[in-house]
Amino acid sequence: MSRQMMSGNGPHCRSPAGAGLGSSSGVTSPDAPVTADPLRSLLRDIHLLAPDQLSAAVATHGRGLGARETVVYLVDYEQLLLQPLRGEGVPVRQELSVDGSLGGRAFRRVEVLTSPAHYQAHQLWVPLLDGVERLGVVEFVVDQVTPALEEELLAFVGLIAELVIVNDAYTDIFARLRRRRTMSLAAEIQWDLLPPLTFASDRVVISGALEPAYDIGGDTFDYAVNGPTVDLLVLDAVGHGLPASLLASAAVGAHRHARREMQDLPDVAAAMNAVIASQFTGSRFATAAIARLHLDTGQLRWVNAGHPDPLIVRDGALVHPGPCRPHPPLGLQVEKPEVCEVQLHEGDRVIFYTDGIVEARSPEGEFFGEERLADFIHRASAEGDSAPETLRRLMRRVLAHQADHLQDDASIVLLEWRTGSERQLDL
Repeated sequence: MSRQMMSGNGPHCRSPAGAGLGSSSGVTSPDAPVTADPLRSLLRDIHLLAPDQLSAAVATHGRGLGARETVVYLVDYEQLLLQPLRGEGVPVRQELSVDGSLGGRAFRRVEVLTSPAHYQAHQLWVPLLDGVERLGVVEFVVDQVTPALEEELLAFVGLIAELVIVNDAYTDIFARLRRRRTMSLAAEIQWDLLPPLTFASDRVVISGALEPAYDIGGDTFDYAVNGPTVDLLVLDAVGHGLPASLLASAAVGAHRHARREMQDLPDVAAAMNAVIASQFTGSRFATAAIARLHLDTGQLRWVNAGHPDPLIVRDGALVHPGPCRPHPPLGLQVEKPEVCEVQLHEGDRVIFYTDGIVEARSPEGEFFGEERLADFIHRASAEGDSAPETLRRLMRRVLAHQADHLQDDASIVLLEWRTGSERQLDL
């Protein structure tokens, strides 16, 4: 994105540079001196860093870069609030609204924002990104904003993001901070099963979302990018709560195993069907869209296992990919399914979703519907929203359509195919 400036005395903003370095775990006392190279100093210290000391270490090394104050904020599971990561030597901050604060705008727009702070200092808000996955923001209070300082702080934030991801693998601190209320056991299992919510390269953008964040049961998604091939799964396990979550977990495990064995889509579906049929009794099944995209050609193939067909938003219009023979849900199939196919165009946005999206019903009985879904995605793109921000806002709209009472699990994955030569990634 190009540099932007808001009028008057408001914030200045620009897009962040690429993310930086990474490793795991050491801690420096908040009052300890920092070497002339704070980034290398932090890299040295992190090898014995306990997760609860991360915020203090970041604040200390931020001072070495010229920041009076450094505060890390992580976004909650619903992506409504930014929660400050507290620690020794870290200034006290309150939670921030994603939709109603300067830090929230930096998160939403993936832009670096600056504004006057206090005592002739400036606040610098930098998106906290793991690749293009939005983790939160980092607030810096600095005496003066210069291009050289911004460059250093952007690299610093890239390192912070890597530390958050690595430490999150062996601590509950960040998961506890990110939850605003009690999470069900089923939702706990589903969140731990998910891949990163967003992946992007110059060839493809993949972004997913699911609700209700704290009580999701049988809805889930999965994907993998392997060279020129993207494998994608959107699944809706019958039922609610823990039984649905366990079925979904087994199905995702079978999908990962089959694709890693480099099986074709009918065999992947057959493997998932066999696991569900053999391990879950009674009328237990899951609907699914099991897809594979070839990045070099734009050829999209998928198996419809009793699931809604994908939708394509092309040049602002809703495009149905054509007739595709539906097959019984996974767990109820008796033969290998057929494969459907469509040729994507440059910039096509493909929507995979569960019925909790389009069948969301207003108090007056009106469905959210496919047309409203496609129109929302197109308008968000026209307004410059990135794929993850589009889905964050979409989930809020689906909830509002139902008067904030979600009647069914809802999950969605947005996939955009690009040739890699037309334009740079707008994330």
